[in-house]
Amino acid sequence: MTEDHRTLALLLFSVFVAVTLGITTWVGRNRRGSAEEFYVGGRLFSPMENGFAIAGDYMSAASFLGISGLIALFGYDGLLYSVGFLVAWLVVLFLVAELVRNCGRFTLADVVAARMRERPVRIALGTSSVTVSVMYLVAQMVGAGTLVGLLLGGKGGAAQAWTVIGVGALMVVYVSMGGMRATTWIQIVKSVLLLGGTVALTVLVLVRFRGDLDQLLLTAAERSGEGAAFLAPGLKYGGDWTSRFDFVSLGLALVLGTAGLPHILSRFYTVPTARAARRSVVWAIGLIGSFYLMTMVLGFGAAAIVGSETVRGSNPAGNTAVPLLALDLGGGAGSTGGTVLFAVVAAIAFATILAVVAGITLASSASVAHDLYASLRRKRSRPRSEVAVARVAAVGIGALAIALGLLARDLNVAFLVGLAFAVAASANLPVLLYSLFWRDFTTRGAVWSVYGGLIPAVVLVVLSPVVSGEPGSLFPGVDFQYFPLDNPGLVSIPLGFAAGWLGAVTSSEAPDEAKHAETEVRSLTGAGAV
Repeated sequence: MTEDHRTLALLLFSVFVAVTLGITTWVGRNRRGSAEEFYVGGRLFSPMENGFAIAGDYMSAASFLGISGLIALFGYDGLLYSVGFLVAWLVVLFLVAELVRNCGRFTLADVVAARMRERPVRIALGTSSVTVSVMYLVAQMVGAGTLVGLLLGGKGGAAQAWTVIGVGALMVVYVSMGGMRATTWIQIVKSVLLLGGTVALTVLVLVRFRGDLDQLLLTAAERSGEGAAFLAPGLKYGGDWTSRFDFVSLGLALVLGTAGLPHILSRFYTVPTARAARRSVVWAIGLIGSFYLMTMVLGFGAAAIVGSETVRGSNPAGNTAVPLLALDLGGGAGSTGGTVLFAVVAAIAFATILAVVAGITLASSASVAHDLYASLRRKRSRPRSEVAVARVAAVGIGALAIALGLLARDLNVAFLVGLAFAVAASANLPVLLYSLFWRDFTTRGAVWSVYGGLIPAVVLVVLSPVVSGEPGSLFPGVDFQYFPLDNPGLVSIPLGFAAGWLGAVTSSEAPDEAKHAETEVRSLTGAGAV
């Protein structure tokens, strides 16, 4: 990258960081300091505002950088991520959004604990929520490091490491100072910027091919080096049965994982009513659906204009496909237009990462304070002490995410998010659905469901090719690979449901009919909801 690229992109980074820090400072000066203010922003956001914030929370570095890169490298098979991420919102809309808003207060554990013994349920779900959040954060850290590595002309080194550390520090500041209200407005600003940048790039790609999508796809196939196979299923997930099972496993994780993500579920508490929560999801689906349609154009556009080999040469995981596409669309390296467009896209992607990590950190620190800390104390904790613990937890979670982000910086960000979705679908979704819809569900069933999905998912990831045994693994020099699939969802998701069922039917505890009836009425009508 030229000096002009560096200067302009860093200037735009600085402007966005300054604006968001200004929002955080202003909101921090006007907060009341209550737990409700810190965790859910006082429940004062409109459906449209919350819909934009949900979209901003969901359209992460995995969406903007990772998915486009996978499409640029693997063509048709890369589309699975776009389809899976979008279809998942139908599960959220029809099964989760309104019911969670009516039954909970701040976190996922509130919903389940409403009809169970609180302490074991909160500890289990708090642990699960933090695990999922940290895995999701790692993907954002990797995206940030990749961007700055490209900006500075290198593939690794001190610049990427310091970038990961800087992003971690900023997310701690956002959460500690501003809470949910500042985080929401940062996500709204980021959502508008990301959609605007994506629309501009999509239009430029279509203009380059005069609106001829057939020509775009044919050129992409030609420049990919794979020919017609680039546009057919099987380039990444074809071949042997292991690859095919991996395809099914990833699809299950993407479609079912969204409904178990703590930072997405917490957004339903920021609106005043369940109806507003449902309308928020409708807004989010429209925004997210439009975005994912455009990522398809960007991915195939990167393959057609930049070339798959060039993308792979810049970053083997494909994370730099969109910035390289912007550079070419603007006029190429060294041109003023290329410099400006590259810098704008890099700044938008960086803004995307900052906004998403703030939302995830807030959700995970809320789980630590509201679920783990409050459960482990003998006496009931005061709201103000919970908020103080949440701020301290944000620092610890940020430090852990930084360390793991440095370790995983050569993996594709969309792939990393797929692992987080698998854990969420295995540990959080079964217990949520059982507690909402199964009358005979018990505390033992809830705890077994969480750990029965969480532990296998994490263990299978550790024993998979993601961690060892392959050139692209986290530890390529060692081999303790015993599980052949990259994504554990095909095994761990059924185990989560099975463990919950087994725990409930073998429990000596009789289901509390009165609490179930109360939960059912509250979830369906909103009567008694906070």
